[in-house]
Amino acid sequence: MARQGWWRPVAVAALAAICASGSELPDAVATASAPGPLPADRYDYTPEDFRRSQRATALLVRQCMAEHGHPDFPLDPRYPSDPIVATAVSTDYGAADLDDARRWGYGWDPAESPATAPRGRRMTSAEYADHPACSAAANSRLMRGIDLERDWLYASRRSYVVDKAVKRDKRMRAAWDEWSRCMADQGFTRYRSPVAAYTDDAWRRGSDGNTRHTRRERATAVADVTCKRRHGTVEIWRAVRAEKQTADIARHRDRYAAGLDALETNRANIAEVLREFA
Repeated sequence: MARQGWWRPVAVAALAAICASGSELPDAVATASAPGPLPADRYDYTPEDFRRSQRATALLVRQCMAEHGHPDFPLDPRYPSDPIVATAVSTDYGAADLDDARRWGYGWDPAESPATAPRGRRMTSAEYADHPACSAAANSRLMRGIDLERDWLYASRRSYVVDKAVKRDKRMRAAWDEWSRCMADQGFTRYRSPVAAYTDDAWRRGSDGNTRHTRRERATAVADVTCKRRHGTVEIWRAVRAEKQTADIARHRDRYAAGLDALETNRANIAEVLREFA
C-alpha cells in the first residue's frame, strides 16, 4: 500500500477499499512514529478495526465456501497464482526515528517486513470461481446498515481536503522552508518538504514498499530527522493538522457524526460475526 498522495490518507483509503471489497487484503500497512493523537482519529478506521474485519471476513467466506461445496476452504488462502502486489506505506510525518534512519533510511528492516503472505494452501480452480461471490456476501454482512456512498469513512475522505489546507498554511510553509534550508546546509537536496524527501524515486521502493537502504538514502534520512528535531518541524506540523481538523469537524459536525455512526455499526457487525463463530 506505492502512494498516490501523502501520508495517512492514502493508507486509510486503502483500508476503506479493502474493507469494502471483502477479503482482498493489502500486504502491509506500516506506520511511522507520530507525536500523538489528532482530533479526527476517533472518526477513523484503526489497525485493530482492520484486524478484526479481516478475521470476520475470513470466517464468513469460509462458511459461504462450505455451502458452495468447499468444506475445507482455508481461513487464509493463497490465490491459484501469486498476484503482483504493492504495499501502501502509511506515515504521518515521514522519517521520525533517528536510529531507524541510520540503519534503514526511508524503509525498514527486511527481516521485520510488515508484509504478511497468506498462510493457507492455494485455492483450487473451483474454489477460485466461487470465491468472489462469497467475498461479496461477507462484505455485505459486515457493511449491513451503512450508507457506503455517504457515510463510510467520511473522515478519511475529508482528510484530503484538510491536508490541502495544512499545506497552504503559512506556518506550515515556513516550517517546511526552514527544514528545507537545514537539509541544504548539510549538503543534501533542498527538497520542498519532507513529503518530497520521503517519496523521492531515488530510493527505488519495491513492490513491498521497502527501499534499497543505500548510503545516500540513509544519510538523507538522518539529515531529515535531524532537521526536524532541530526546528520542531513535526510539532508544528501536528499543531497545524490538529487545528485544521478541529475546524473541519466543527463545520461538518453532522457528517462526521454520521461517519462515526457508520463506523460503530461496522464494528457491531464485526463483533456479531466473531461471537457467532466463537
